[in-house]
Amino acid sequence: YKVKVLHIHDGDTFTGDVDLGFGLRIALTFRLEGMNTPEVVGKEKAAGLIAKAFLEDKVNNAKEVLVKTKKKEKYGRYLATVFCDGVNMNEQLLKEGYAVPMVY
Repeated sequence: YKVKVLHIHDGDTFTGDVDLGFGLRIALTFRLEGMNTPEVVGKEKAAGLIAKAFLEDKVNNAKEVLVKTKKKEKYGRYLATVFCDGVNMNEQLLKEGYAVPMVY
């Protein structure tokens, strides 16, 4: 689905306006699947803000942001793979060292 990112919560969670087609849109919160970034509060704050800034930069400069979802997780967020101009951001966050692998 095409998404307009509304708010980035941290390096692995954001809220976006999803284009469902036929003029239908809905705001949903997504959790990037298969990885975890540091939190933006507490002891991990510095690293968490860096991961958040990396994701913000990528989505804000992308011509197209797409999400591929599977299911909701325990907090009601959709687990998603996010693509910015065709680049898998889940993989990029891992590759660049901003995230660690995580299984749900």
